[in-house]
Amino acid sequence: NILLVDKSRIPPQFHRQAVAYSGREPAGTILINKQERFLYYIEDGGRAIRFGVAVGRDGARWRGEAVVGRRARWPSWTPTANMRRRNPNLPQRVAGGPNNPLGARALYLYRDGRDTLYRIHGTNEPWTIGRAASSGCIRMLNEHIFELFGTVRDGARVIVR
Repeated sequence: NILLVDKSRIPPQFHRQAVAYSGREPAGTILINKQERFLYYIEDGGRAIRFGVAVGRDGARWRGEAVVGRRARWPSWTPTANMRRRNPNLPQRVAGGPNNPLGARALYLYRDGRDTLYRIHGTNEPWTIGRAASSGCIRMLNEHIFELFGTVRDGARVIVR
């Protein structure tokens, strides 16, 4: 079980919202606008579901296209070599569960068949939503990643701008 977040502590613009969408991307695409701190899940009929997210800090940002290569429930977390160089006190690995930095679910992003090491994942730090706070991954509230995880399929296109 996961506790739901007290949404009164999250700025209202970062709450889940159904919005109009007039872009070219087809339904099933995930579009992330890092500057706005929003993730859009594109639906049919000129609609999208918009979620507030946390994005990478300066120096830990990426952009471009990827696909969802795999999805995981309560994923384990293994810090990258770069993360461990910056912070040697990081653990080698954290098992999946409520104390894991990847939260309740994760979408693993691949490019050209290779893991980019970037994820769209839940967070146990909900106060970071709307901020540049991660090591490059896209963080969502756990209840939002539950929804996205249940909707998105492997192979879904992800565009990060």
